[in-house]
Amino acid sequence: YWVEHYKNLGMTFPERPINGAVWGIWSLCFAIGIYIISQKFTLLQTTFLSWFVGFVFMWLVVGNMGVLPLGILPFAVPLSLLEAFLASFIIHKFSRVKK
Repeated sequence: YWVEHYKNLGMTFPERPINGAVWGIWSLCFAIGIYIISQKFTLLQTTFLSWFVGFVFMWLVVGNMGVLPLGILPFAVPLSLLEAFLASFIIHKFSRVKK
């Protein structure tokens, strides 16, 4: 989807290994952020704060770059909420076991 979307914009989708590595670093930072947020907030608060930081901020950047594919937002929003919830849930469960 993204490759075709970028092609329609007259751009090349960044698919070099370094781009995948950057997304890996982004994911690690997101997980660390969720862990830090979870230390002060409930599971639902952590979910929504994490979603806002991870999803909303990323899509603001993507929109600012002019590559935002609005057609996938109806799928991306609920799936990203599920992602943020599952990540928060896992971190809350592991944090409680450790204490």
